[in-house]
Amino acid sequence: MNLVVRETLLAFRRAPLLSALSVTTIAFSLFVFGLFGLVTVNVQRVMGSVAERVEVVAYVRRGTPIETITVAAADIQAFPEVESVTHVSEEAALARARRELPEFRDIFQDLEANPLPASLEVRLKPEFRDARHATLVAERLRGFDFVDDVRYGSDWVAKLDHLRNIAGAVGVVVGAAFALVAVIIIGTTIRMAVLHRGHEIAIMRLVGATDGFVRRPFLLDGLIKGLLGGALALLLCYGAYAMVDAWLLRADFFTTAESLAGVAAGGLLGLVGSLVSIGRHLRSV
Repeated sequence: MNLVVRETLLAFRRAPLLSALSVTTIAFSLFVFGLFGLVTVNVQRVMGSVAERVEVVAYVRRGTPIETITVAAADIQAFPEVESVTHVSEEAALARARRELPEFRDIFQDLEANPLPASLEVRLKPEFRDARHATLVAERLRGFDFVDDVRYGSDWVAKLDHLRNIAGAVGVVVGAAFALVAVIIIGTTIRMAVLHRGHEIAIMRLVGATDGFVRRPFLLDGLIKGLLGGALALLLCYGAYAMVDAWLLRADFFTTAESLAGVAAGGLLGLVGSLVSIGRHLRSV
């Protein structure tokens, strides 16, 4: 193992310019892919924040005893799709309307009776915030005798589902295209390094070196270059994120786990690129 590490470090020292070019090329390939990843992450988080507004509201008939509402709320809370149930009394509904609709302040002040009904606001768990599950919950709520009407904004929830499907499909297609381009560029870059040491490989084969012995330094070389390229790409992505966040719009960066996964992906791509390139070269020697 020490010999493999020494040979890898010697390769870096013998051709520092080529090594730097390899790392830089890998970095920029992953940087482009990382930018797309940043866009995808922010779009998903925006969609997630919009999806948080998906809730089903059951309006209660006037005169329904609070005990009946309390028991029903506990039953609804037990639905597998439900995250929370909030009872909004008639007085609380009017107070909220006065607070959130100041343009109708004069109308609210002249009211002789409260026109707003009590309600049960049902929030869904994140994995159930879509049109199908919202409709299922709404149908179950309509089965309660004291429920006068149920609303959940079916049109906009369906549109949200449609947007999520489009975003997911575009993300898969474009992401796969960027990933393929990155793999091709990285593989070509590492193949250049392998060809640069072609004479050395031929000599090693002549003195009886096995394919595994020849491969190991190149695999480690590819892994290190991939990791360095991934780390550099992450720094470039952070610079781009910082500029966008400071000058254009509020944005989110990768989580720590996502960042580490990106660097690890660089190492994996470097390793695979080396494996393919050295395998082809050994077959031709």
